[in-house]
Amino acid sequence: MDFVELEAVEGLRWSWNSWPTSKSELIIPLTIMCTPLSQQGTDLPLLPYDPLLCTRCGAVLNPYARLDYQSRIWHCPFCSQRNPFPRSIADANLPAELFPTYTTVEYSSSLPFHPPAFVFVIDVSSTEDELRSLKNELLLLLHHLPDSALVALITFDSMIYLHDLRFSHCSRLVILHGERQFSSDQIRQFLNISRPHQLHIGQTQPVPKQGFLVPISECEFSINAAIEDIHSTYKFRSGSRPPRSTGAAISAAHGLLECCFVNTGSRIMVFTSGPATLGPGLVVDSDFRQTMRTHSDIFNGQARHYSKSCSFYRQIAKRLSDASVVLDLFACSLDQVGAAELREPIERSGGFMILAESFESAQFSKCLRHLFKHDDEGFLKMNFDATIEIVTTKDVKISGALGPCVSLKKKNASVSEAEIGQGGTYVWKLNTLTDRTCIAFFFQVSDDQKMQPSSAFLIQFITRYRQGNMGHRKRVTTAARRWVANHSTDIAAGFDQEAAASVMSRLAILRAETCHARDVVRWLDDTLIRFTSKFGDYVPEDPSSFRLSSNFSLYPQFMFHLRRSQFIDVSNTTPDETAYFRLMLNREGVVGSLIMIQPTLFQYSFDGPPVPALLDIRSICPDSILLFDSFFLVVIHYGSKIAQWKKLGYDKDPDHENFRKLLEAPELDAEQLVTERVPVPKMIRCDQHSSQARFLLAKLNPSVTQNSTYTDGSDIIFTDDLSLEVFLDQLQILAVQG
Repeated sequence: MDFVELEAVEGLRWSWNSWPTSKSELIIPLTIMCTPLSQQGTDLPLLPYDPLLCTRCGAVLNPYARLDYQSRIWHCPFCSQRNPFPRSIADANLPAELFPTYTTVEYSSSLPFHPPAFVFVIDVSSTEDELRSLKNELLLLLHHLPDSALVALITFDSMIYLHDLRFSHCSRLVILHGERQFSSDQIRQFLNISRPHQLHIGQTQPVPKQGFLVPISECEFSINAAIEDIHSTYKFRSGSRPPRSTGAAISAAHGLLECCFVNTGSRIMVFTSGPATLGPGLVVDSDFRQTMRTHSDIFNGQARHYSKSCSFYRQIAKRLSDASVVLDLFACSLDQVGAAELREPIERSGGFMILAESFESAQFSKCLRHLFKHDDEGFLKMNFDATIEIVTTKDVKISGALGPCVSLKKKNASVSEAEIGQGGTYVWKLNTLTDRTCIAFFFQVSDDQKMQPSSAFLIQFITRYRQGNMGHRKRVTTAARRWVANHSTDIAAGFDQEAAASVMSRLAILRAETCHARDVVRWLDDTLIRFTSKFGDYVPEDPSSFRLSSNFSLYPQFMFHLRRSQFIDVSNTTPDETAYFRLMLNREGVVGSLIMIQPTLFQYSFDGPPVPALLDIRSICPDSILLFDSFFLVVIHYGSKIAQWKKLGYDKDPDHENFRKLLEAPELDAEQLVTERVPVPKMIRCDQHSSQARFLLAKLNPSVTQNSTYTDGSDIIFTDDLSLEVFLDQLQILAVQG
């Protein structure tokens, strides 16, 4: 069974593609990795009418429905309800949603809409050089926004400055105190914005007349002038951090959107170079004698402001979700900025986070430009205000979801009492959605129904969202699988080890939020032992007889790399970096998350074209080049001989054309990786035995260590960690003990 081909058709990856007829101990949960807007080629039909819905369960008409053309009735395959269908549907005139090849269709409809809104929140405590680069990028960005887009500008240091963009005679600001939290009513009062009028049903609330959130066509000159006029307000003082009221600025930005009734298609974009030092969301005191919190401080309860700040941002996350507002963080600093505290509102709203070293970096500019890409019609390639609804046959229960979504707490008979992540519902909200956003949905077999082996069950995903032009879309994917007997060989044959590794990584980081890293590793190990003991072939108490079939064989290797990854082992990362890594893992699809868990390694040599290499210290050779991709980093590693030839300039010698081509090959492949990925990975070029080689060595299997037998000059890793070989040997011993 080719799971990648199935994903190309459905946009789904199932951890188990055949489900047992009753609850059985599969160890790894029944999960579907769903990429709702997966690019499914040009075959996806776009239907310019509203879908036909079942009057009982709300399912959309699909290829599995049974039609009675004489009585003009269709039988819902989910609940067996009889529903009428229009005269336009006939045996010789079937709509696209009834074609067996169209299990995914998309409906479009045009309804009244607000244009998208963007609130730019800029930290003016940054240095002048950093602000200059940021201003250039923002001015370029504004030039490419649609004329109807609403824009607002807020700057902050110890105070909050809201810029009046309709007042063109000079700069006019409303200044708010940086130590306060602001509601929409307070912002309305401070900015003198009129209250809403009573509306009739079906009407949308217009944006009130004011000067702070304005269509860019009406304020292009004034917002450009305001951005050009931004300068650093920080005066350097020894032993003191710059004053920043980041939390208050975000609160004011959201209050502005709320009191202007922009509750669909809006983003708050925060650009900062350091941590909040005052007001709500405080990360660290301004006195440099107070150090930034570490993982140890947070776990031991010694991070003074962490709990209070997380509580504040939890409230912000709920307000963002209620108003369908997205929060983005562009943090460019060599130090931490408070991303760990900000993770919840960013993740729950589906926002974008980037941690870069400087606003001058190509990493920042490429990410910002990618976010504001246009489609062929000139509209922004952004999607807003999405919901995902799941309809299942009565033999399947919905447990929950993990990813950038929020439970709407809507229950029906399909919702399980046992919750995982965002559970207790069959509908989830996503403030924004991209073609890469992936949600893990968890299911259970119902205790109330008795299923027959070989009978089918259905799951339907209904995704509603607004496009960049704010047109309404509804994408419907209907998937079918079969029940099998509890001990059927079809269960093992339908196991997708790549999807399972992705699912377990999300469950591991969910557990890591409340447990110590060693407890998470212990849980992963225990789960793996039970799993291999159940699905391995072996003679009890004989480790040498242990075997795993081909579709299970890579799974232990994935778990080995996961347990020593930066998602679990946080000893060499800051809380901000950990928050960023986990946020990205929690929204990437199966392929992307696998690269994060077990990076790819390619070897380039004179022997032929590039070949995949083992992620092992033994793969390092003096006369080869390695291309390493861990999703966040792309490393080109030159062997010692290659590095020496480079320094001697052999690549510039016409007699060494093959050497020049050898050097070019990984550069071209690395450039392609960097171009296609968002967030843009950091590029590192290093020589064997150099300090930068540590980024590669940290991820390699330590098969040769200081305790091994090795030859002089060969690479070794100084560590007490288990190697993959020892790990697998121990796993076999424990698995066969029964």
